[in-house]
Amino acid sequence: MYKNPYIHRWVIVGTMVIAIVCNYLDRQLLSILKPEILGHFNIGDIEFAWILNVFLICYAVMYPVSGILVDKFGPKPVMFGGIAAWSLACIGGGISQDVYQFAVCRGILGLAEPTIFTGQLVAVTLWFEKRIRATANSICQAGGSIGTMCAPLAVAWMVRYFPWQDVFIIAGVAGLIIAGIWWIVYRRPRQEFLAVTLGEPKGTTLRDTRSFSVGALFGTSALWGVLLIRLVSDPVWYFINFWLPGFLRDLGVEQGLGVQETLDMIQYIGGIPFLVGATCGVLASAYSDKLVAKGWNALKSRKAVMSLSACVAPVIALVPLLSHWHSVSFTLRLGLITAVFAIVAFMCLVWLYNIGVVIAETFPVKNVATVAGIACGAGAVGAACFNLVVGSLMATMGEYLFYCMGFLHPIATIVLLRLVKPAEPQQEKCGTYSIASDKNNDNDVCGLDAAPN
Repeated sequence: MYKNPYIHRWVIVGTMVIAIVCNYLDRQLLSILKPEILGHFNIGDIEFAWILNVFLICYAVMYPVSGILVDKFGPKPVMFGGIAAWSLACIGGGISQDVYQFAVCRGILGLAEPTIFTGQLVAVTLWFEKRIRATANSICQAGGSIGTMCAPLAVAWMVRYFPWQDVFIIAGVAGLIIAGIWWIVYRRPRQEFLAVTLGEPKGTTLRDTRSFSVGALFGTSALWGVLLIRLVSDPVWYFINFWLPGFLRDLGVEQGLGVQETLDMIQYIGGIPFLVGATCGVLASAYSDKLVAKGWNALKSRKAVMSLSACVAPVIALVPLLSHWHSVSFTLRLGLITAVFAIVAFMCLVWLYNIGVVIAETFPVKNVATVAGIACGAGAVGAACFNLVVGSLMATMGEYLFYCMGFLHPIATIVLLRLVKPAEPQQEKCGTYSIASDKNNDNDVCGLDAAPN
């Protein structure tokens, strides 16, 4: 299989898609089974928000660490350990005896899950050249949308025949199987293939390529740009993932539907926004690759697609208006709300699919996972803070929450266009170290090279 790297790289992508599907399925279990979990542990929305935040805080803390680990040891061992750990945490959630044990398991889940995303980005960067990199990355990232889309269907079906605890255990066992498959499938690309994907001269090794030290990265405007982008824009995507299923079920209860009827509703329409978002997000990413193939600068093409998609962000402000539009049928209201969330999911996924590629095309390859980890950690912190507001407002269906979310991506667009520019270290001798200077500023700092596997 490895004898043809152009085929093998798509096998790697397929494996990562399956792993990310499992990742999102495991995290969606909490929101889909929210009524059962709240009832079992006798807690409310505020406590539910804190359980979410245990996950998000651990997720945020581990993201930069996982990025550093991937840059140091490579995607294969780090992703294997992460997949195995989050699968065991999912099983632990199913056998928890009280809410505190359950929260600890969600925290372990949060510590393990970032490894798949920092590792995946490095794997794509190493195996795919710029003219197809955004497409490959978006297909991998689409695994999250597929998982979010399939989760309502699979979980709503399983919960009819199994207790909610067993659903957690089944998902965890599936993850352990995927971890084994990843260990078998992934291989590091050969040197002659890296010359194609990274655009380095033949004979250049990863150890020879220039890079920033972790400290030097914070002297670049580009790092602060991607950090702010994730901090500002990620809360919208986390809201859709964590609160949309529960929001739709609450809407059904308000209409007078029973528990099984609301489950049926989630099963059939809960995945629509994620299906639409994933499909259109992949197409938008492929279009940015098409622009590169036509001669556009790679970074400019990603920025153009992301900026255009942000224009639809304010449409989310229609959700509270539609939810209170009682003069029309419930079916029409539900359809319109689902359509709005589909549009917003499309925008979020265009950003999530392309921001990783922006990082890969802005920073040296040996810094890609570290930068992605720092930025994504910032996004999780923003989501955790935003989540506390959601927990308070969802109890009263506060409308200001939706109005606020409509402005987040336009703000992120300004940051993208102003701060994110290529950051390339210049190598000179400084004692036993190297001086890394960012082209975007005049600060020179000493940094060490690190070669990922």
